[in-house]
Amino acid sequence: MTQEEFEEAVGDALDAVPADLLDLMDNVVFLCEDEPPAEDPDLLGVYDGVPLTERDSFWAAGSLPDRITIFRGPTLRLCATREELLHEVAVTVVHEIAHHFGIDDDRLHELGWA
Repeated sequence: MTQEEFEEAVGDALDAVPADLLDLMDNVVFLCEDEPPAEDPDLLGVYDGVPLTERDSFWAAGSLPDRITIFRGPTLRLCATREELLHEVAVTVVHEIAHHFGIDDDRLHELGWA
């Protein structure tokens, strides 16, 4: 899958998220990169920011956008078919969005989004 096709898959996954939920997100950008940091080569996605549940009145004073990054390389290596890949991208997008809302990995595992 090319980078362009992967970015399209991430866009499709975002389109599947209910608009009401996306409207609640604040100051977030979505990125696609080929590979995660070398210290975590199997990472499919990462949320880098301050969850909504942890923001205070000082947060908005010049804060950069939170970043959700989806990694192409490990996702391609994990999935054997295009269908598997599209499913994994959708799960990863939802998983990282949940972190923006302050939901931790343990709860995501309980809910089946890990």
